[in-house]
Amino acid sequence: MQVARRVVCALSGGVDSAVAALLLKRRGYQVTGVFMKNWDSLDEHGVCTADRDCEDAYRVCQILDIPFHQVSYVKEYWNEVFSDFLNEYEKGRTPNPDIMCNKHIKFSCFYHYAVDNLGADAVATGHYARTSLEDEEVFEQKHIKRPQGLFRNRFEVRNAVKLLQAADSFKDQTFFLSQVSQDALRRTIFPLGGLTKSFVKKIAAENRLHHVLQKKESMGICFVGKRNFEHFILQVSILTTWTSCPPQTWAPSVMELCLQYLQPRPGKFVSVEDNKVLGTHKGWFLYTLGQRAKISGMREPWFVVEKDSAKGDVLVAPRTDHPALYRDLLRTGRVHWIAEEPPAALIRDKMMECHFRFRHQMALVPCVLTLNQDGTVWVTAVTAVRALAPGQFAVFYKGDECLGSGKILRLGPSAYTLHKGRSRASAVPEGPHLAP
Repeated sequence: MQVARRVVCALSGGVDSAVAALLLKRRGYQVTGVFMKNWDSLDEHGVCTADRDCEDAYRVCQILDIPFHQVSYVKEYWNEVFSDFLNEYEKGRTPNPDIMCNKHIKFSCFYHYAVDNLGADAVATGHYARTSLEDEEVFEQKHIKRPQGLFRNRFEVRNAVKLLQAADSFKDQTFFLSQVSQDALRRTIFPLGGLTKSFVKKIAAENRLHHVLQKKESMGICFVGKRNFEHFILQVSILTTWTSCPPQTWAPSVMELCLQYLQPRPGKFVSVEDNKVLGTHKGWFLYTLGQRAKISGMREPWFVVEKDSAKGDVLVAPRTDHPALYRDLLRTGRVHWIAEEPPAALIRDKMMECHFRFRHQMALVPCVLTLNQDGTVWVTAVTAVRALAPGQFAVFYKGDECLGSGKILRLGPSAYTLHKGRSRASAVPEGPHLAP
């Protein structure tokens, strides 16, 4: 008789991970549930949301009659995710903590805990995503030591696992998984990859999981004001993941958070059209390109198009569709390629056509990648894209496959800026009296 496969499933206390665990048990696997405590926070009633989620996850395990474990990665989360969040803001960038959390916490800390401490044959999560492996193929995977270096030996690892988009395109979460390592991915099962959200809710309702079915949809990661880390007594809970919750919808406490951790850098709001000063702000790092800038005394909406780190000024433009908001060129840092580093077509031709997005659920944008010797890429969008911002991740797709992602470090100028520069140049008279 074959021994049951051991699968350790990450439980968040929500409906998706609960149904994932249920489906794994139905397949006959020996399932263990693990709740990760990554951050402490209080809701508006002073209740610790992490404790409440932990209780909901424990109840799921009771209903499914599976073992339950709780682990704390508060310190790791602080060092790997929150510190990066603050560092990016200090540089004037727009971070994505969800992608970093998956990379460093869920598919590193949790993955190694499940395999090394709980003897897992595979791990599972409630993400809406798929891989190129069937379940039995996942269990056959062994740990392969990955070669080091800028470009890994392309023949070192054969039959690499691909990350594929979920059947439910609206709920697809490959965007947030675009930095996951090949090692973790090859031993991961996504039970919800072929299901729709509505069907997942139906399964929960039919299997006594009403306590998680009634919970609100999770919208991101909760951060708090400055507190003693050792005691981690947090007083407020605020949404920060701008990919799920755009900056213009953030609560004021997000800005308070940045001001508590980062040195205030007050400056001016300046019109990109005529350089007129429209107002003042508390810190240019609080703003991301594309978001609405609430300027005192201004009735019409203005939007952030550029930030001057030297002067501390935030350049703004009227109208949400102003041409200064659109760009078609960006450069990433070194790209994390999931299955093939880099893709064969990019190695062969130094250029490759694909699609990309820089926000979850935004429409995919056709683009051309140009490979640089240091592993970074230039991304040229076929059509100009609104509100690109450094710090975000450009996530690349070829058909249903998520190829990987790279952090946006530089942006090309907008067509509006180029036109304005040419106009200024043509207005300057030429002659020997001009300074060289």
